[in-house]
Formats: sequence, C-alpha cells, structure tokens
Amino acid sequence: MRLHIARPTQHPDVAELPAETRLANWELPGIHRVLGVHRHEVKLVELGEVSYVVKELPDELAEREYRLLRQLADDGLPTVEVVATVTERVDDGPIDGLLITRHLDYSLPYRSLLSGRGLTIPFLGDRLLDALVGLLVRLHLAGFFWGDCSLNNALFRRDAGTLSAYVIDVETGERHDRLTDGQRALDLMIATDNVAGGLLDLQGAGRLTAEIDPFTVAQTIESRYANLWNELTGSEEFDPSGPADTHLRLRRRLDRLHGLGFDAEEIDVLTTDGDRSIRIVPRVVEHGFHAERLKGLTGLATGENQARRMLADIREYTTELQSASGAAVPENVAAVRWLDRRFEPIIAAIPGHLLVRLEAAEIFHQLLEHRWYLAERQGHDVSLEEALPSYLDEILVTSPDERLQLEDPTAEIPRVDPIP
Repeated sequence: MRLHIARPTQHPDVAELPAETRLANWELPGIHRVLGVHRHEVKLVELGEVSYVVKELPDELAEREYRLLRQLADDGLPTVEVVATVTERVDDGPIDGLLITRHLDYSLPYRSLLSGRGLTIPFLGDRLLDALVGLLVRLHLAGFFWGDCSLNNALFRRDAGTLSAYVIDVETGERHDRLTDGQRALDLMIATDNVAGGLLDLQGAGRLTAEIDPFTVAQTIESRYANLWNELTGSEEFDPSGPADTHLRLRRRLDRLHGLGFDAEEIDVLTTDGDRSIRIVPRVVEHGFHAERLKGLTGLATGENQARRMLADIREYTTELQSASGAAVPENVAAVRWLDRRFEPIIAAIPGHLLVRLEAAEIFHQLLEHRWYLAERQGHDVSLEEALPSYLDEILVTSPDERLQLEDPTAEIPRVDPIP
C-alpha cells in the first residue's frame, strides 16, 4: 500500500485511517454517508475538528483527480483541498485506491438548499444556477474542461445573499492551455442535461416545488452562460466622439467587470487607419476583485459578495470617522480601525455555540441586513450593537448549523445490476 499525503503537518491524523480495508467496511465513530448519488463509494470522516471526504476509485483515477484538484487550487479556482491518495491497496485481493479531500466547511449540497430551508423559487432559478454557471465560466477561462458539470459535483456556500459554487469532482476533467468553442459547447450541453437530471431526482423524491419544471429551468443555463461569457470576453466597438468618450467607455467596462467580481489584467484598444471606430478587448484575470481588496486592507478571507458588502460598510465607517474628526482618513487606516472597533468586537460578542453555525463574514452580512430592516421598521438609525440582540434571538438562534451537513439524502437512485 502506498499513502501520499499533501501537507502532512496539517493532516497528521489521515495516516491513522484504516486505509488497508475496503471503504464500505470502515467502522469509525465519526463516519457518515455523503449526500447525493455517487459512482463510487464515498464517506465523510470526522477526525477531531477536521472532517474529510474519502472516495474509493481506481488508482489511476485517484492519482489523476488528485493532480487536477491540486492544479485548480494552485490557480486560485474554487475547489476542495486535496489531502491524500492511497494506492496499491490489497484486502482479500487488489482493491481500488482512495482519494481524500478536506470537507469544505459551511458548504451546502444542492439537495439541502432546495429542500425546505425556507428558500424561495427565485433562489433556485437564479442564485443556485448563477453560481454553477459562474463556476463553469471560471473553469473555462482557465482552460479547464469539466466534462461532468452537475449539481451533484459542486458544493455551495452562502455569500452575502448569493451563493458561491465549488467544484468537488473532476474525474472527467481535462486541462488545456485554452478551450475551443466546441469544447465549451460540449461542457455546456453536459451541464444542462445533468442539471435537469438532478432536479428530476429531487422531483421524484417529492422535494421539488410543483411550479418548477426541471427541463425549463435547466435550459436557462445556456443563456446565463452566454451572457456572462460575453461580458467577460466579448469585444465592444463604438465610434468615439473624443478622448473623453473613450475613457468613459473604458471606465464603464471596468466597472461592469468589477461588479461581476472580475478584474482586467490588460485591455486592448484597437483602431484602424481611416476608421474612427474603436474596439475594446478585455483580458480578464481571475475572479475575486473585492475579496482580494478586502484581504489586502484587513487580512480577512471572505467570499466575493461578502467582501463587497464589508467594503461598503468600511466606506460608511470611513465617512463616520471623517465627520467626527473633520479630517480625511486614508482608506487603509479606516479599514484597520473598522476591523478593530467594529467587526471584531461584534463577532466576539456572539456566543460560541451560535458563532459556529455560519461563517463569521456571513453572520456580519446578515447583521447588517437585520439592522437595515430594524431601522426601516423603527424609523431611525440603529447601531450594530443595538441590532445584535434581536438578530441573535430572531435569526441566528433558529438557523441550522451549516459547518457540517449530515442530513439524510433526499432520494437515492437504486443500484441496477447488469443483466447476466
């Protein structure tokens, strides 16, 4: 047996797993089934404060998926942390290998999101699919062909009223310098079929709202993808009225990219002799414009929309500081004071058993939203400190603990053995 561990100092307990035994026969105090329908045996194992997902599959597939997941993570793409592979295993004979990844804390499978958590139909039609499409576009921009984009092969995290999607299964993935239009179209077709299948699975289990038609919803993936892809990569041609008009067009295009969470490493402004028309061609870099900016100012690692919300609160706090002092306050100084005097004291005031239910950044976003509703209801400004008690009592105390999802599957497709 061969055990290969990435970052062994961070994951020493992995070496204690009964890797020589078939996964189906593992008997551990913290072992659980994993939600969803899987090609291979999959288990979730709690080892102390860290949880791992263990998947059993042929050695060559385990090593290939390990390599692809490492590459995606190294490129900053949203995926799970790959921890180890186990190959050359023998039980009562040669058996498949193991791929071990760290469980993505506070992540939710689509089955949990769409099964009675008080989320409305537009949440399904817009936020969940937008997150999956956004993930597919980001992979394609990086030259990665997924080959099996589906709701089952992604996890979702709350991100300030939206969702962020993470790829967790890349068995069929391929890495290229750049994808052709045909490769992207094929991946998109696979995604549409798989999403329809995932929704039909929920429908068959009686967990999908009657107003939702799986095929109608799935067919919107193509237009969502095209709109996002064109905004990020499409050229823009216009006849300028002057230099100021060109600058304004550039600024608007950058603002739209930033609004989507992307930034442009380069922008080509192309002109033709004898023709006044100008064509703008962006060279988009990785997603995370606001998250990187917030991290640079405060050191906080958050989702993109959580960062956008916090940066807005930092701007509001900067205005308060400047009004109180009568002098300008640099952004980096205001951000540090916001962290020390606003964010950290609020998070420290939340009881530990409630704080672990959601990410701290998501809790802070929800508190900002709650404060706004209180102010509307009461007709005057409400401070975060004043809003905190009712937020805890009315919202957070009733929220499920999302750090680790251990619910029963919504439906299971029965195993069908081949006809002899």
